[in-house]
Amino acid sequence: MHKKFIVVTGGVLSGLGKGIAAASIGLLLQQYKVIPIKCDGYLNVDPGTMNPIEHGEVFVLDDGGEVDMDFGHYERFLNVDCKSDWSLTMGKIYRDIIEKERKGDFLGKNVQLIPDVTDLIQDKWVEIAEKENANVTLIEIGGTIGDIENELFVEAARQLKKRVGEENIIYIHLTYVPKPFGTDEQKSKPTQQSINLLREKGIFPDVIIGRCSEVLDNKIKEKISVYCDVDKGAVITGLDVNSVYKIPIRFNEENLCNIISSKLNINVNLNSEYDKWVNLTENLEKQECKVKIAICGKYTKLKDSYASIVEALNHCGAHLNCSVGVDFIDSDGLKDVSMIKDYGAVIIPGGFGKRGIDGKINVIKYCRENNIPLLGICYGMQLSIIEYARNLCGLGDANSTEIDENTNNPVIDLMPGQRNVQGKGATMRLGSYPAILKKESLMEGIYKLDNVSERHRHRYEVNPKFHSILQEKGLIFSGMSPDKTLVEFIELKDHDYFVGCQGHPELKSSLMKPAPLFYGLVKKALERNGKT
Repeated sequence: MHKKFIVVTGGVLSGLGKGIAAASIGLLLQQYKVIPIKCDGYLNVDPGTMNPIEHGEVFVLDDGGEVDMDFGHYERFLNVDCKSDWSLTMGKIYRDIIEKERKGDFLGKNVQLIPDVTDLIQDKWVEIAEKENANVTLIEIGGTIGDIENELFVEAARQLKKRVGEENIIYIHLTYVPKPFGTDEQKSKPTQQSINLLREKGIFPDVIIGRCSEVLDNKIKEKISVYCDVDKGAVITGLDVNSVYKIPIRFNEENLCNIISSKLNINVNLNSEYDKWVNLTENLEKQECKVKIAICGKYTKLKDSYASIVEALNHCGAHLNCSVGVDFIDSDGLKDVSMIKDYGAVIIPGGFGKRGIDGKINVIKYCRENNIPLLGICYGMQLSIIEYARNLCGLGDANSTEIDENTNNPVIDLMPGQRNVQGKGATMRLGSYPAILKKESLMEGIYKLDNVSERHRHRYEVNPKFHSILQEKGLIFSGMSPDKTLVEFIELKDHDYFVGCQGHPELKSSLMKPAPLFYGLVKKALERNGKT
């Protein structure tokens, strides 16, 4: 079988859901080895230093790569552990092209955007496909057609057809079909203009997916087909749905599998894993009960800042036949936390810096004292330890040196290896790290293993100088690094569910296999509500 390529582009406006669309297409091709590649036009080497409020969460991979949140969709849909090399930013491309020029790889010739940069982009796509022995390589080009930032990626995608052969590549364009208020008609003009821009770049789409609030009727499909020179059967509804996990099902109903089969000359046969996906998605619709979870953080202005946490909760709901409602509570300036009693459980997510810390600590204290299930993630675990040290260990000014460099009781401190780090990008403790779980601990019961790994993204750790007093006062270190120097998990004995994890368990959760710590949290929340 020749290696196949699927290029996904988007038009009209950003945020249409290209990543989810690409991941959904990949799920339908699961009988093959599918590898996703994301191309972003920004000049950052990676999104690691970007503000989550502007860009959404930073997704961390097993190999330590900090990548776009679309990789979360890829992993959750494709059942694949992505690699940082699969994330291509224009910053990476320019860095690499300059390094090649400095080494003399161009033998003194002028280095140009076309063909040198576009050739490098194509080389990377093909090399990834070959290195991973992929049957199908999904290439998602970030941004919208017409953005100056992504033009070299678009041009490389155009040229790719000549390199791999037209029988081995398919172009899929996601666009927007609005139905303006006060009208009773879907409008095709934005799609026409988007396709015109794409065709000006030399790419003629094989499939158009129209994002819309209602199923595309025959009239609008016919109009798009005529004006955009695409088969009517290849104009597909990208319907707004209440769960992203329905999108592959919708695409299958729109005959996308057969379109791809015909274009790429491959057989697409959905298997039992797809059937399980359908069943779990149906579970999200016929839930027997409901529970509400509070996420207390400081990036609440953009819900995508905590996208993987929300998805992890949804995964649990599908398996526990319950609807998991999520409320975001802004911790900045939060003093009265009595509303927490109305929630089945609370999550203190990861984060950085001083802002909103006091509100989170107030919430943690309330949960500990009132036996409300709590999951502290990364910074959330560290703040749980600070609260415990202050109120149960007699260390009234206990703090993290991230918050107060001059604290007398730095229960959370900078890791030794981070002290001389000058740069910010990709310099934290990043990626998957192992932990040994304490025998007969709650954590061992949750994971049903004694050796686990979660993905990390942090610079600070529980200070070993305070390990003894914290444990003497009842805090259980239920997971440690193999050398027993770093605290990976904590829990309390006389509490229904007071747990913390230095890693980010949400990053490995999927619809097919929910993250154990989240599953345990939602289950306890249901018990608290008297539903199980």
